[in-house]
Amino acid sequence: MLNIPKWKIFLTFIVCLYGVFIVFNNIITTKEEKKINLGLDLRGGAYLLLEIDQKAYFHEKIKILKEEIRNKLRTAKIGYSNLVIEAEKVNFNISNLKEDLNVIFKDLAKNIKITQNGKEVSISLSQLFLTEQKNKLLQQSVEIIRKRVDETGTKEPLIQPQGLARIILQVPGLEDPERLKKILGKTAKMSFHLVHPDQPIVKDLFFLPKDYLIFESAEQKDLFYLVNEKAEILGDQLNDAQVTMYQSIPQVNFKFDNEGTRKFGQITSSNVGKRLAIVLDNKVISAPVIREAIIGGEGVISGDYTLETANDLALLLRAGSLPAPINIIEERTVGPTLGADSIDSGKKAVFTGFTLVLLLMLILYKQYGLMAIIALIMNIIFIFALLSSFGATLTLPGIAGIVLTIGMSVDTNVLIFERIREESNTGKSIYAVIDQGFNQALKTILDSNITTLIAAFILFNFGTGPVKGFAITLTFGIISSMFSAIFLTRIFIYSWISFRKPKKIII
Repeated sequence: MLNIPKWKIFLTFIVCLYGVFIVFNNIITTKEEKKINLGLDLRGGAYLLLEIDQKAYFHEKIKILKEEIRNKLRTAKIGYSNLVIEAEKVNFNISNLKEDLNVIFKDLAKNIKITQNGKEVSISLSQLFLTEQKNKLLQQSVEIIRKRVDETGTKEPLIQPQGLARIILQVPGLEDPERLKKILGKTAKMSFHLVHPDQPIVKDLFFLPKDYLIFESAEQKDLFYLVNEKAEILGDQLNDAQVTMYQSIPQVNFKFDNEGTRKFGQITSSNVGKRLAIVLDNKVISAPVIREAIIGGEGVISGDYTLETANDLALLLRAGSLPAPINIIEERTVGPTLGADSIDSGKKAVFTGFTLVLLLMLILYKQYGLMAIIALIMNIIFIFALLSSFGATLTLPGIAGIVLTIGMSVDTNVLIFERIREESNTGKSIYAVIDQGFNQALKTILDSNITTLIAAFILFNFGTGPVKGFAITLTFGIISSMFSAIFLTRIFIYSWISFRKPKKIII
């Protein structure tokens, strides 16, 4: 007597019901977030090749190094002159060197290279430091770009480093590439500076006061502010930024973290009546007068904003500033028509493969072949259900993985049927034949599929976007095909035998 544990039947039924529900929901729903994510090659979208401006980044590092050198020379009471930056090096002359320069700059030993010729000294960044910073710069840039793209609501972007200075960005289904380019093009380096108390707005300036800089207004052309070069608070101390409406006018509410809140409270309480400039990428976006001390760590940026520009500003503040400017050096657009053609080609490939397998299985295994076909249909449903449930992206190589899975799924059933056919010639009872057939085939099925799973795992971890798409559908296909063969096909055969009660199983 064939006996299948009730929990196996119940589990199989629940899994099949879940798979059918998910796929059916994908077909009828109009909500984008509930549908299977389509890759750039299927959905269309934008391809951008970004380049990090390493030159600007390291120029800032050299400027910081120059100030560190100045401070250390003063601390060591060493006379110097002509401290300048030339060709990304800090050059200066020394007059009364009291000890070895390597001892004076021992804290910077790993980061700098010192060249001395008599009284002439040249200090540059070391090669080790440059390599470390390039890696760090790349990782930070990728992370900030990912945050900015995610904030726009775009699903499943591909962000992939290319070397140490370039980043590939693929955004499927992008409807407004110009807005994304503007968001990516802004460094979004934000800081808060006190404005000059006597001459906040620059008109006729014949000389620049010490410790002050001129920044242009972001809202009004030909308007310039005279602000202190020292930043009182940096934008990385912001905790959140959201758009709110005040009298139907969009504005951006921002909030500092604990350290920023403390600093903001001290600055506003000791500078009541003065202007505080909010500087974004070297432009003043707002310069309000401090009316009273702001203890809560919250503020408002208002101006001539539309809802979209206010949202973009809040997005940039939330995502954080890029460590270096990003330049777009290549741009390609994949049209939705091309994506639709790819989907049609993929459908034809799946349908053709499925039809050929259907005919072959029916010819070779008759009614048992029909059971395998039903299991195969459920296998394909399981793949799409897994793609939807895990939020994975379906690409054109992914469709190739599905076609391959169809063949592998049938191969699993062929192994089972051939084992049953061999056991049926041993004279055992029909129940023992089926059990032995499945048990003997299971070893081979696990060996071959686990090996393929390992290969798919390696492809996913070390491959690029298209290769990952193939690896994902292959992995889901292997898991679902094993489930379909081991559980679903077995239940079908057991149910058939229990219903027809043949004296001998013939495959």
